[in-house]
Amino acid sequence: MTSVKTPADEAEARAIQDELRSRVVFGEAGPAVGRGLVAGVDVAYDDERDLVAAAAVVLDARTLDVVEEATAVGKVSFPYVPGLLAFRELPTVLAALDALGATPDLVVCDGYGIAHPRRFGLACHLGVVTGLPAMGVAKNPFTFTYEEPGVRRGETSPLLAEDGGEVGRAVRTQDGIKPVYVSVGHRVSLDTACAHALALSPRYRIPETTRLADSLCRRALRDAG
Repeated sequence: MTSVKTPADEAEARAIQDELRSRVVFGEAGPAVGRGLVAGVDVAYDDERDLVAAAAVVLDARTLDVVEEATAVGKVSFPYVPGLLAFRELPTVLAALDALGATPDLVVCDGYGIAHPRRFGLACHLGVVTGLPAMGVAKNPFTFTYEEPGVRRGETSPLLAEDGGEVGRAVRTQDGIKPVYVSVGHRVSLDTACAHALALSPRYRIPETTRLADSLCRRALRDAG
């Protein structure tokens, strides 16, 4: 079972991020679009019960049919701190991934990779600790600036950090609909990540991986005793 250490405090969490950030692999193109298995992961919280539920949904990348799904529910083990959200989510996400029989060729996170204030979002953290190619597709802008991409599906524009460097892209997945925000996590290029985001979003703004994982983790949280 893949495991991750729960830091004792914010300082230790930042030290772990600093150490793991150096292990992110940027030099690989990543898995081909439309081939193999793609997993989506997402989480839901119940603050009153201090619970977090995670879901992992594996799709056939060509047909987008569901191949397998798994959930896990656990206690929240780290406080909410901006920039350190992965430490709240990762233990339960890893438990859901470990419950799968299939090994995905790519993991799509509902969140960010390097488009993160410390250049190490959930997609980076998950990719490094599992060794799997990983990318982030977020619903809302975070720590960058960008110009609106063109209105047609497939149009993109760069997400720019304060230093002007490109940390991701705004991708229009449906004509005239608000874009999603794609960034590299681990072992996948930005071009490939954007192509996957489009291929996984044939009908809706949000990739099928995220839509299905979101629904499943919310159901798991409701069913948790």
